[in-house]
Amino acid sequence: MANVNEGKEMGVKGPEMARGSEINAPPAYDPRSSDEYSIIKGDVLGQEDLDPVLNAKMHMVNNAIDQIGMTPYQWKLFVLNGFGYAVDSLILLIQSIIAQQAAYEFRPSYKYGMTIAVYVGMLIGALFWGLSADIIGRKYAFNISLMLSSVFCIVAGASPNWPVLGLFVALSAFGSGGNLVLDTAVFLEYLPSKNQWLLTLMACWWGVGQLIAGLFAWAFIPNYSCPGDPKKTGVPCNWKTNPGWRYVWFSSGALVFVMSIMRITVIRLKETPKYLLGEGQDAQVVETLQFIATKYNRPCSLTVEGLSALGVTGAATGGRRASVAHAKTRFSFGEVWVHLKGLYATRRLGISTTLIWWSWLLIGLAYPLYNVFLPVYISTRSSALGGLSQSQQWRNYALSNLSSIPSPILAGFMCRSGYFWGRRGTMIIGALLTMIFFFAYTQVRTNAQNLGFTCAISFSLNIYYGTLYAYTPEVLPSAHRGTGNGISIGLNRLMGIMSAVVETYANAATPVPIYICACLYVVMAITTACFPFEPMGSRSS
Repeated sequence: MANVNEGKEMGVKGPEMARGSEINAPPAYDPRSSDEYSIIKGDVLGQEDLDPVLNAKMHMVNNAIDQIGMTPYQWKLFVLNGFGYAVDSLILLIQSIIAQQAAYEFRPSYKYGMTIAVYVGMLIGALFWGLSADIIGRKYAFNISLMLSSVFCIVAGASPNWPVLGLFVALSAFGSGGNLVLDTAVFLEYLPSKNQWLLTLMACWWGVGQLIAGLFAWAFIPNYSCPGDPKKTGVPCNWKTNPGWRYVWFSSGALVFVMSIMRITVIRLKETPKYLLGEGQDAQVVETLQFIATKYNRPCSLTVEGLSALGVTGAATGGRRASVAHAKTRFSFGEVWVHLKGLYATRRLGISTTLIWWSWLLIGLAYPLYNVFLPVYISTRSSALGGLSQSQQWRNYALSNLSSIPSPILAGFMCRSGYFWGRRGTMIIGALLTMIFFFAYTQVRTNAQNLGFTCAISFSLNIYYGTLYAYTPEVLPSAHRGTGNGISIGLNRLMGIMSAVVETYANAATPVPIYICACLYVVMAITTACFPFEPMGSRSS
């Protein structure tokens, strides 16, 4: 059987490959005169010696994806995977938007129950769908998760009491939170290298979800809600007098349902080629990429023979057993261990994985301390500064969420340009700007300043957050990308639960939570500077 050394004799030199190889280079290609096909680029993890055969095959597949280039298939994925971003932020913010009005109706004994419910659902969803993506594939979560979320969104609007509402909030978050793990992985594994910056740009969909949540709140909460605590106002809060928060759920669920149908009908997602490559299914890899190339009339010189000549993924090489993608029994703890071990296969990869997970822990506390409790901040500070009507407060909330849309666009161009030290530099700039605006926010003296700084924070915060979402899957090995991404987001959700505890004792009416957020962003900037990998100029593995 051919091995990687035989591949080298054929002109394929492991992770570097042959720059003129007949196996994987298009005819008459000149890398000096074209950026359409970047065979001269290295792979981010190509030098990590994870599996010599897999590294060589991954390089060849990356060459083929670069050769095909950007097609309508990837642009459809940009939109459809972007729906996952939007739904995740939509579900996360809806619970904070409706919590007060639902509490007037149900009078719960635990104030932040909805926040805990949504983060528990997202935590379980991230871990479940992340692990399943590496075990059974990416496409199943892509097709199922939004549908689950939409159903439970709609049902949540009909909840008869606080515990049932919390249950359906958690179940809707289970779908949306798990879906988010796959959005970046699926899109990345089809992207040409020169378009990988679009992964950062895709985070603008997160802002779209925030904006939709703010607009629904502005439309329904002021106009279809009871005036306040029934004990103080004397006006009962029930389905007839307080349907606004239910309308928010119904409208959101209907929108998510439409998105889920579009995912099934607009594109019939094939399993990603890099997942298939880790499975050793070379023929299916070639079939998938040749299908896209043929459909959109693009060149693709990848062949089964070319991949087979490099050897068998996971075969013994150099006197040792190379890494494999699965345990003997896939649905076992051994399978989980294989994927965890794969994320620490080398020293640099282990450091990278640890720092990424630490970053997600930090942002997991800082983000909800601000965004999830933003309606409380706006309300309490508006009252202290002379007061705003309820409609004006929700208008300001929508404007703040609108400000989060352009920041990932800016971050995407910053990542692409190379003038800001790539992904890491973009995240450092975003974190430091956010820190500055947080400290400034504690000194607001007018309602105009209150609105201005909330908008500035939303803008700068998503420069960091959107880039981190893109950076994480870029530096994870493909065979373990779902697990690594799932744990990252799972840790994020775990700290979201803790944010409810911090908020309870820190008190949103004081600037203490804002000071905590500012300090956390300083630590994030320092952590980012220590990341060992910079994906700019390289290709994901």
